[in-house]
Amino acid sequence: MNVVVMGTGYVGTTMALLLAERGHRVTGLDKDLDKIGRLQSGSLYFHEPGMERILRQYLHRGSLTFTGNAEEAIAHAEAIFICVGTPALPDETPDLSYVREASAMIGRHMKSHLLVVVKSTVPVGTSENIARWIRSAQPEPLEVDVVSNPEFLREGSAWQDATQPDRIIIGARNPQAAWRLRNLYEPIYCPVLVTDPSTAEMVKYAANGFLAAKISFINELSRLCDKLNINVDEVSAGICYDSRIGPSLMKAGIGYGGSCFPKDVSALLATAKQHNCRLSILERVVRVNETQPGYVLDKLIRGLGGLDGKTVAVLGLAFKPNTDDTRESPSLRIVRGLLNRRAKVRVHDPVAKWPQARSKRQPEVCAAAEQALAGADAAILCTDWPEYGRLDWGSIRKTMRTPLFIDGRNMLDAEKMKSLGFRYEGVGIQ
Repeated sequence: MNVVVMGTGYVGTTMALLLAERGHRVTGLDKDLDKIGRLQSGSLYFHEPGMERILRQYLHRGSLTFTGNAEEAIAHAEAIFICVGTPALPDETPDLSYVREASAMIGRHMKSHLLVVVKSTVPVGTSENIARWIRSAQPEPLEVDVVSNPEFLREGSAWQDATQPDRIIIGARNPQAAWRLRNLYEPIYCPVLVTDPSTAEMVKYAANGFLAAKISFINELSRLCDKLNINVDEVSAGICYDSRIGPSLMKAGIGYGGSCFPKDVSALLATAKQHNCRLSILERVVRVNETQPGYVLDKLIRGLGGLDGKTVAVLGLAFKPNTDDTRESPSLRIVRGLLNRRAKVRVHDPVAKWPQARSKRQPEVCAAAEQALAGADAAILCTDWPEYGRLDWGSIRKTMRTPLFIDGRNMLDAEKMKSLGFRYEGVGIQ
């Protein structure tokens, strides 16, 4: 089948590769010609382990191409996947302008019956609106089936999640459209839930809300563990043996970030507010996450007796390892908190870049973790990159001015770090 993927960001590029892997002829469409040029040349412009090799493989086979020509791409399409961004507006509701623009583009250029698959995370009821936007832009009436098919990709393991999904959710009014989408994904080795579009849209928000709640739960519990001198990691291990709970995302730290959890939880709360329905649990989830970076930062401030003029090494900028994504990263909040308190800050990340901002206070970006740590009064680990576990901490201890180490991800062995001479403190671990 001839398939067009609109939007070549993280989700769109992954979907384009998956559909090419399933044997379809895929065109990635984007108005950002720089992205298009880089992808067409076989260069992935974001960090995702192993994906650049896969990109080059399908470009070489000729089953995948990228273009900025919407008219030509859409005219030959049999199915179109909408994978454009839905960033948060100031009122926390999703900005649907890119979705609406994509819908109008489809309506203007489509030449025959189309299956339109909505991968973008959108509020309940948006798929119905997309169908209306497409039809209103058509020069002449043509049949279109709009199906909600939310994505559940995790940055850092996108290809695995795409090829070995936990489930596929299909929200369709037309059973034939649902069947066509199932065929696009064949072979399928996971449960498939076929429901209506609104329910499918709700599933995505509900899933991310629940996962965010798990993170905030263990982070809030870590604060009590600090008070009681209890190891939160051992508490987590004990409760996670319960199959009803499970170990995923039950690791205390500095909070969640990224492009999904913060935005989607806020969007769900905004939807609830619009319908005069209060989601108090999720309100608390957000509050805990907003305050967790500051809670961890306070550990460092107490350990140093103040920050003015002190040199602090921050390890990790990305919101999680195996990605260069710093969107809503709690690490950035910690760095800015340090700078605002007049600390000298050195930062290191194996992949992610410091996002330059219009501020006089900027951290020193170091090419190596050892460089950031040398002569530092303290260090705080904010992203649990495997590289940090492989550092020679015994040698690093000798280069630091003072040995205060705040493990914001409970990554390193506390007793080992203490035996090397560090004043070690984790999150819910003394």
